[in-house]
Parts: sequence; C-alpha cells; structure tokens
Amino acid sequence: MNIPSIFVSHGSPMIALDPGAAGVFMQRLGGQITSTFGKPRAILVVSAHSTARRPVLLAAAQHHAVYDFGGFDPRLQQLRYDAPGDPALATQVADLLTQASLPYHVLPQGGLDHGAWTALRYLFPDADIPVLPLAFVPSQSPAQQFGLGEALQPLRDDGVLVLGSGSITHNLGRVFGGAAMPAEGAIEIRESAEFRQWMVERSAAHDWEALFNYRTQAPHAVDMHPTDEHLLPWFVAAGAGGRAKPAVRLHSSVSMGCLGMDSYAFGASATDLLSASHFVEAAAAR
Repeated sequence: MNIPSIFVSHGSPMIALDPGAAGVFMQRLGGQITSTFGKPRAILVVSAHSTARRPVLLAAAQHHAVYDFGGFDPRLQQLRYDAPGDPALATQVADLLTQASLPYHVLPQGGLDHGAWTALRYLFPDADIPVLPLAFVPSQSPAQQFGLGEALQPLRDDGVLVLGSGSITHNLGRVFGGAAMPAEGAIEIRESAEFRQWMVERSAAHDWEALFNYRTQAPHAVDMHPTDEHLLPWFVAAGAGGRAKPAVRLHSSVSMGCLGMDSYAFGASATDLLSASHFVEAAAAR
C-alpha cells in the first residue's frame, strides 16, 4: 500500500469549531484515503507547532489533545483527541533516521499540539489509528526538511500516513494587526493569491530548487510567511513523496482573506486522490 504523504492547512485552532471549506474537505479526505489505500496502520504527523533543536519522536503509548494556545473560544478546551501512540513505529523511524545520518531524540512522552489534533479530528474522527508526532527543527532550510521527509519514504510502503500540518500562507499580522479582524469570508488579498498560485505552479512542475528557495523566488513570500514554520511541514511531506513526481494540490481555499488553507498530496499515488467525484471541484481549482 503506497499511500501518498499529505499536507493540510489548519489555519488557527478555531478550525476545530468552525470547519470552513478546509475542514469539510478534510472530513472527505480521511474517508477517501481509507477507501483508496486502506486504513493507515499508523500516522506520523509533523506539525508547525511541535519544534525542537533536533528531530524528536514522541513515543508515548497514548496521546491527548494539547491546548497550546490562548485567547480563543473556551469551548476548544473541551475537545478531545485521545489517540493511541506507537512506540514500535518510533523505533522503526529512529532506524530510518539513523540510516540517513540524521540526529534525533526519542522521548516517551505524549501529546498532540493543535496543529495535529484539529486536523486529525476531521481526517480520522474515531481516534483509533496510532499516531507518532515528529517535532522538526524550524531553523533548518526547506531543503533540509525535504531531506528529513526523504528518510521517511519507506513508511508509505508500510501503510503509514506521513502527514504535515501547517498553513500554505500564515501572516497573523494581517489577521490581527488591523483596526478590525477580517471576516471569515473576506475576499482574498492579492499577495495571498499570487503566492498560492506560484506554489501550485512550481509544485506541478516539481521544480524543487525553486520551492526550496521560495523565500527569494516566490512573490510576497516573506509577507505571507514572516517566519516559515507553518510552511516547513509541507517540505517534510513533499520529501516523503519523493522528487520524481509533482506535488498535487487537492484543495484550495482561503480563510479571512489572507490565510491560505490549501492541501497537497505527494508521491506516485497522489493523483489517485483526485479521481473521486467529490474531488472534482478541488481538481478543477488547480
């Protein structure tokens, strides 16, 4: 089962209460992954909100939702995602990282940050698939993140879903910095639209060198990502898909006019997720 690796945009914690187009898409995506490739035996998740000085595998036997945010609707604190962990998978991943000469730590700790559990609640709401969080190093380059993902490629043949969670654009200053917060359905700003279009075009061409250097080559890159931790999981998921095939945008939407909520699939089987009838609209958006 050569399951594609996936990147989803979670935007803000409020997606857990107000799914919007991206949340509705993720609800469909989980079912489509299972119907096309079979139920994943485990999920390795790389979230923008779990970072470290070197890669860290959180190898607890049980996880819970971590409420790593403040100032949002208190109802979020009542939501749970108590997925099992996978210590055995942590050992397997550690071996892969060793083979790739990548440093890492393994900790017997649990907890899923909001970038992980908000997405997983939509993708696999039963919380019955073991999850292994992998904290990444935010100071490393997109090319280095891609290399981390390349080391994880064998997992896809073993029924493991490699999932990156972040945001395709993420400038919170544009959300909170004005006199009033943009409305959820605000018209997309030009800078966001042009950046997202550049990403989908370079992805379709599998122009990895341009993508690795997106901060100097993509339009409005620094505006859309003042810091790039929310885009870096995209590169980990892309690396797990491999260099030979283009990245496939599965979903395209925007929250509050400036937070891109796109999702991508990577690997030779990524286009299989575009064949289902309920993905026709997403495919047409490409």
